[in-house]
Amino acid sequence: MNLLLRYFFLLGLLLGPAATFAQQLAPVSPVLPGTLVFRLKPEFHAQASTDYIAVPALTAALQSIGATQLRQKFPRAVPASTEIPGSVELRLVYQLELAPEASLEKACRALLQTGTVAYAEPLRYRAPLYQPNDPLADSTNASGQFYLKNIQAYRAWDVTKGDTSIVIGITDTGTRYTHEDLAGQVKKNYADPIDGLDNDGDGYVDNFRGWDVADNDNDASTNPGVTQPLHGNLVAGCAVARPDNGKGLAGVAFNCKYLPLKIYPNTAAGRFAGFEAIVYAADHGCQVINLSWGGPGGRSQFEQDVVTYAAVNRNAVVVAAAGNTNAELDFYPASYDHVISVAALAPNDEKSGPATYSTHVALSAPGEAVLTVLGNNDSDYFPVNGSSFAAPLVAGAAALVRTRFPQFTADQVAAQLRQTTDDIYALPGNTGLRDKLGTGRLNVSRAVRLTDRREARVLTTSISPARPVYLPGDTLRLTTQVQNLLQPISGLTLTVTSLSSYLTVRQGTFSIGALATLATTTNAAAPFRLAVAGTVPVNTRAVLRYRFTAAGGYQSDQFLTVVLNPDYVVLDANDLHLTLTSRGNLGFDGLGSDLGQSVTYKNNGALLYEGGLMVATAPTRVSDRVRNDRNVPDQDFYALSQVALLRQPGRATQEAAGVFQDSLPTLTRNRTVGLRIRQHAYAWADAPHRDYVIVEYQLKNITADTLKPLYAGLFMDWDISPDANRNAAAWDSVRALGYAYTPAAPTVYAGVKLLAGGVPACYSINNNAPASAPVYLRNGFSAAEKFLTLSNKARQSSAGLPTATDISQVVGAARVRLAPGDSVVVAFAVLGAATLPALQAAADAAQSRYNAVVLPVRRAQSAAAWQLYPNPTSGSVLVEVPDDFAGREIRVLNTLGQVVLKQKLTNRSTTLELSAQPAGIYLVQVHGAAGVLTRRVLLQR
Repeated sequence: MNLLLRYFFLLGLLLGPAATFAQQLAPVSPVLPGTLVFRLKPEFHAQASTDYIAVPALTAALQSIGATQLRQKFPRAVPASTEIPGSVELRLVYQLELAPEASLEKACRALLQTGTVAYAEPLRYRAPLYQPNDPLADSTNASGQFYLKNIQAYRAWDVTKGDTSIVIGITDTGTRYTHEDLAGQVKKNYADPIDGLDNDGDGYVDNFRGWDVADNDNDASTNPGVTQPLHGNLVAGCAVARPDNGKGLAGVAFNCKYLPLKIYPNTAAGRFAGFEAIVYAADHGCQVINLSWGGPGGRSQFEQDVVTYAAVNRNAVVVAAAGNTNAELDFYPASYDHVISVAALAPNDEKSGPATYSTHVALSAPGEAVLTVLGNNDSDYFPVNGSSFAAPLVAGAAALVRTRFPQFTADQVAAQLRQTTDDIYALPGNTGLRDKLGTGRLNVSRAVRLTDRREARVLTTSISPARPVYLPGDTLRLTTQVQNLLQPISGLTLTVTSLSSYLTVRQGTFSIGALATLATTTNAAAPFRLAVAGTVPVNTRAVLRYRFTAAGGYQSDQFLTVVLNPDYVVLDANDLHLTLTSRGNLGFDGLGSDLGQSVTYKNNGALLYEGGLMVATAPTRVSDRVRNDRNVPDQDFYALSQVALLRQPGRATQEAAGVFQDSLPTLTRNRTVGLRIRQHAYAWADAPHRDYVIVEYQLKNITADTLKPLYAGLFMDWDISPDANRNAAAWDSVRALGYAYTPAAPTVYAGVKLLAGGVPACYSINNNAPASAPVYLRNGFSAAEKFLTLSNKARQSSAGLPTATDISQVVGAARVRLAPGDSVVVAFAVLGAATLPALQAAADAAQSRYNAVVLPVRRAQSAAAWQLYPNPTSGSVLVEVPDDFAGREIRVLNTLGQVVLKQKLTNRSTTLELSAQPAGIYLVQVHGAAGVLTRRVLLQR
């Protein structure tokens, strides 16, 4: 366990800044193996108990993923209340234990497929944020608590010295109970003395002086087995070191107490418990909770729920360190709503060198050479660096504000701290960081003295249409709920400004007028209106600034980030919705990614766990972006042009196109294939074409050698609801159709049909097969295994029969050779239907539509120019063609691919009479010696 913790900590330090949203997805805090949490939807609350949920769909899903233990995460949490806007129901949160090697991402998606849970997530490990000083290098800064002068704590203590009834929860590595500056500062629970009984009935035996939440015992003393055993002492000393005892230091909170809560384990059965400790602190009377730990990225709704519960349901002020990476990035838990995020400053009030900064930061505080309690013995002290020690200075200030203004809510305490800081942006080291170090440097004196502060705040924002990301050309409507937290305001106006050239505000003013203390209002009657530019770089993070202004010179800002132009598109013109990415994946942009919307049929939940194109020419030459033998995605394909929906589709209701390729084999030691791939997808809204999407790949050999043989196919890890472990895969050789379903109670069939490109091949995979199987996915998917599934010689037509299981399937095509510079087209239909006959009918319709619409038009792109007019027409159409098409035939097809008119073309021009046909779109095909020419014509009345 100690080695594991050390690994997590080193990993957290090595994770660097991210310049783009796509890059920022990678450096995230690690997840805890074998554990996940989910929140039950409210309508199922009555069917749930502490360790069982009587919902058949969910019970079946829990069995299918191999859940070994289910328990209510916070059974003693106070319920959400309609009288407390924004409160959260933590009693609906459950924790699951699985096998350590289980795929947490797949388990989460299995639970989401049931429709009974609001979210399902792994639990993350958030490391402590300690950056130790070299004692010799920092000796000149260790003469005293300079920072108390910087933040004007002495003047604040003239107003209030806090009160022993105010308790700060220190969630960290534990404490040294006997240190001279911590002894006597622990808040004792006299209702539960140490006698082996749970005297106060709170579910914790002998929790007299804090709690070890990680190991679930009553000893919260420091843990020598973790990487940073003294971190908790260092943090506690900043906030609550005992004053007026003639020894050591004085904590900012002065007379206030602290509750030590150990969140890092020192037993094999223990585990990181930072967010459990937040709930414990909130439920046990901590009015302030300090979090000097965290990690970049990996936003979690479960973690946000916990913070919201503490701050809103329990009215606790939550303070967190903003991070120690010299970059602008999202850092959690500091970046969650209802958290006071604190950045670290140097002694001169400039940003500390390694400090993280962002628009999530609320304010800053000293974070270099902070002299505090060490805890190797009972009388030692040490100067330290990092936002870990800036945060408890603010936590101590929050405790004083709670003493001085006992009527304040947690959000009002945060507002008072934000609105009483000293402006530090004129300093040379801060001039380029406007709005990214919060409102300024903490001033405790102003925080406890001033009673005339004003702060309006955007409590919630809802965007319509509600999407995780927005596409070029989209229009958005923003509705906000605003609350005045401090003194009454008159003449209040909220203005929204875009700080990105790719997002334009068309209507961005909300004239609020007067707003009393704690009053709320909304602009629902006239939402803000915004527009996304027509051209936007991929995965752009556009920042919006909310600026409040009011009479008397009041001004304050908040910020909102909107993600634009994701690296995928969703074809959703019919009942089969398909996510197509820029780099060859289907469903999601890689294994475990949340970028994408899977494959769905009639909006009945995700059907695909992972999917993507694979190409190969040998067992050692395979290119793709699906999982590899290390169970992480291969990165062979990279985008040459981003996939995008065509604004004026010519052949279908919806079309998307993009280009990607792999590296030349000479650059990868002959590991890749060497193809440039143009992808084009088509979806139609008319029957009988509503149950499929066609995906076409044009493969061009960019190497100097002939590729022989060449295989291409789609790998699809299907998860057909309601239970991914009860699926089967089969092969319809007549139609070249591979499909998946649930044999016991089939409600949805999903599959892939080969439309063109070579000799069909299919390989069905039992994902739960033993290690002796030819393809063993439990330990990953090797290049040799991928080649095996693509090869004609290795056809395996079914899996999961007669005993159902978790399945995957590869449907592909084999070519004998592809010469240098030559291209070949491979096309598939991805299908969904309620029954097998309906799936087969959709496959037949896809083949007919592809033959009649896609193939002829694609061939005509290289043909000579020709004319068809007027278009649109009310009946007559004049057709003019090149000489080599004269003397041949014209055919007119309806949208079903049926020929409704044939006519001989005796010379270069002729007139078609369509007046007998119903209004609609038709395809005009001219068959000649040079090939087939095809154009669309619109017949209207």
